[in-house]
Amino acid sequence: MTEQERYMKKALAQAAVAAKKGEVPVGAVVVHQGRIIARGHNLRESAHDPTAHAELLAMQRAAKKLGGWRLSGCTLYVTLEPCPMCAGAAINARIDEIVFGAYDPKAGCCGTLHDLPRDPRFNHRCKVTGGVLETKCSDILRNFFKNRRQKS
Repeated sequence: MTEQERYMKKALAQAAVAAKKGEVPVGAVVVHQGRIIARGHNLRESAHDPTAHAELLAMQRAAKKLGGWRLSGCTLYVTLEPCPMCAGAAINARIDEIVFGAYDPKAGCCGTLHDLPRDPRFNHRCKVTGGVLETKCSDILRNFFKNRRQKS
């Protein structure tokens, strides 16, 4: 198992926590100097907050842990390709790298619909790696929505 897969499994564990809460199962972890310093999972429904995405919550916690908004030297692992809001936040936070699992054809902005983190017009660029444990990351989302449709 690669280092990226190991951290993505931790993000998947966060996605499972979100699913148990009835949230869309997306999870994230922030890694700094080889250690997970923050975790997050979607909380939009329970927090009644459109910005309560897994990666934003993880980045907020990482900033508190490091004592500043700059997350240089950090890698963000997230089970679903970040949306424009989260990709923009990663750029603004100076994240070094974004690693994601499932591609998002409806809102993905790390290569699918747009490629914000690698756009040279921004003052910071992030390295992006997609498709890490893609099947597992896709499956947790697919199963969540399948179960939801069956209940309604």
